[in-house]
Amino acid sequence: MAVTTINNSNNIADFSSQFKAEKKDAAEQAAETTRKELGQEDFFSLLTQELAYQDPFKPVENSDMVAQMASFTTADGISNMDSKFEQLNTIMSSNQALQASSLVGTKVLAPASSAFLSGGEDVSGRIELPQSAPNLRLQIANQVGEVVKVLDMGEQKSGAIAFNWDGTDMNGKKVAEGSYRLKASASIDGNAQDLKISSFQHVESVNIGNTGNGIMLNLKGMGSLPLSEATEVAAKTY
Repeated sequence: MAVTTINNSNNIADFSSQFKAEKKDAAEQAAETTRKELGQEDFFSLLTQELAYQDPFKPVENSDMVAQMASFTTADGISNMDSKFEQLNTIMSSNQALQASSLVGTKVLAPASSAFLSGGEDVSGRIELPQSAPNLRLQIANQVGEVVKVLDMGEQKSGAIAFNWDGTDMNGKKVAEGSYRLKASASIDGNAQDLKISSFQHVESVNIGNTGNGIMLNLKGMGSLPLSEATEVAAKTY
């Protein structure tokens, strides 16, 4: 590393003068930056000057003075409020992140047209039925569109209808682990209608604040899901 050596008193004096000048410039710049922001002391100083130089024949009305003070108080209050809101937002985000991390190892219920079948487990969820129907049906297909199972759930009343698939095909044999498509339908007012489905899925991990979409739940075999779309949490599964 290069070291600068000062050899005589003249150089020392020059160096000292230069250092003091630079220090003074830095102080003046800091002061100038501070002067650009008006605080309560500046406001009351300006108000005092205004009163001192007012026209004695046309003094400032009390209402005008009160209005100026109210305006400053409001602006100062809003500034402080913004700071408090930022602090509150940070606290809420931290709390939400902590809650989301506790979901790892659970199953969450979320809207989906497919579900991931894990070895040895069932696939369960809800079907939204807007009104009573005589023949609710759930069709399960693999990723190439081949139907592996059809669950005839018969007559059902309106509401969230629970379903459960044990992972077997129409011959009762276990199918391979993987993602399967779900399609629910029913005859409503004499017409076949597709219905909304939600299924329970494993939460493997959580992404916090790095995606631009808020907190995201990473589901096993199903990609990511915004935390806000999870509507129900099941018990831990592993």
